[in-house]
Amino acid sequence: MGARQATALIPGGVGRRNGGVTVGGTQDKQPNAQLTSWFVRSGWSKGELARQVNRRARQMGALHVSTDTSRVRRWLDGEQPREPIPRILSELFSERFGTVVPVEDLGLRPAHQPPASTGVDLPWAGPQTVQMINEFSRSDLMLGRRGFLGTSLALAAGPALVEPMQRWLVPTPASGPDIPPPRDSRVRARLSEPELELLEATTVMFRQWDNQCGGGLRRKAVVGQLHEVTDLLQESHPHSVARRLYRVTAELAALAGWMSYDVGLHPTAQKYLVLALHAAKEADDRPLGAFVLSSMSRQMIHLDRPDDALELIHLAQYGSRDSASATTQAMLYAMEARAYANMGQVSKCHRAVRMAEDSYTDSRPAEDPDWISFFNEAELNAENAHSYRDLAYVAGRSPTYASLAHPVMQRAVDLFAQDSVHQRAYALNLIGMATVHLLQRSPEEAAGLTVQAIDVAKHVRSERVNTRIRKTADSALRDFGKVAEVAQLSERLAADLPEVAETA
Repeated sequence: MGARQATALIPGGVGRRNGGVTVGGTQDKQPNAQLTSWFVRSGWSKGELARQVNRRARQMGALHVSTDTSRVRRWLDGEQPREPIPRILSELFSERFGTVVPVEDLGLRPAHQPPASTGVDLPWAGPQTVQMINEFSRSDLMLGRRGFLGTSLALAAGPALVEPMQRWLVPTPASGPDIPPPRDSRVRARLSEPELELLEATTVMFRQWDNQCGGGLRRKAVVGQLHEVTDLLQESHPHSVARRLYRVTAELAALAGWMSYDVGLHPTAQKYLVLALHAAKEADDRPLGAFVLSSMSRQMIHLDRPDDALELIHLAQYGSRDSASATTQAMLYAMEARAYANMGQVSKCHRAVRMAEDSYTDSRPAEDPDWISFFNEAELNAENAHSYRDLAYVAGRSPTYASLAHPVMQRAVDLFAQDSVHQRAYALNLIGMATVHLLQRSPEEAAGLTVQAIDVAKHVRSERVNTRIRKTADSALRDFGKVAEVAQLSERLAADLPEVAETA
């Protein structure tokens, strides 16, 4: 049963509360049927859930949290835990089921959330955008060992996410001519062209590191650079310089969001991506904004919300229809195909795949901005192959769609094998190829590809890669555990990726 279907079976409904319970108390408590439903379907024991809560609390610096089996039992019996426990439980169950599991759906009371500063419905104005990015990046640097930036940070989905993003399309007033800074000796001199070029080049370098090493190695360096650039934006600059600074800000915020997503910090990732879209709007860069929306769409696909993903992609396509390059258009069509595949919309998926291929034939990489340079022939094949693979799963492990995915995925793997930069993508597509072999009931080949992916993953700090390896290995062991090559996967994981093996 899928996570979204399972949500509908939770007794009591989202609005139900365990009436009469004081926070952290036990008076008038009733069993928490909602939390119990999620807990039972997770397959965890009480002891395992307690260990995971403690581990997550240590990662976020909440060293006062010490949970045991009896405490978990009291939560299931109706006790309302104090923050940060509700937020930790929300993150753990969201990761377990691959979909957003809000605190309220667990029958727990959320912390008070001031809507203007903690959600995604933010003011579309330059000064506020700069201030929010500056404050959020500073908090991340100081407190965010696991992306825990206070108890108010939560994922948005559905209309709460999509409707605020639609305001990206609302025109802003026309900008005036360049205005020099005030003639005040205390005001910093305007940035020189070499300084601006160095900021832009540094952003390119960070992006290359992410492609090669994964999001876990340089995320804090990107966040620190983002914070410094927003400091610059709070000074006076000519309009043309401010636009370039906003563009750098948008690219860095998008990269910080992508790297946060890569290491499994989904609420943090979404916040950075939303702020990146705001900065792209201030830079008047529609193609960059479309790219940010595509990253948000990819996250929604990962969280099993393809409807939201499709709406975000359509916003991106509409907003950049007259300005996006052929490469960017091809990427957007490929993401549209992924959304349709996960919705089971076969004909629309095929059409989007063809549009991606047709658009890519007009691609001119030398004229593209650097942020779209990842979308090469290998990535085009990878996205289209994953669309066919996803269709196979949605259609009940259809051999027809698996056979469509096979040659396209193999082409992606072959191309990435020749690429020394995009190592994370290589690992992800090795795993993608392994899942295709599992669909085609070729477990020996799947096990071999999984081992290759493990070898690459040891040099890439990406929780996303590790999680996909683990899930693929689990699937292989469940269906083909008696095959010798498959049976050996557990030992390889324990030896080479032990942190993945102990993470549920």
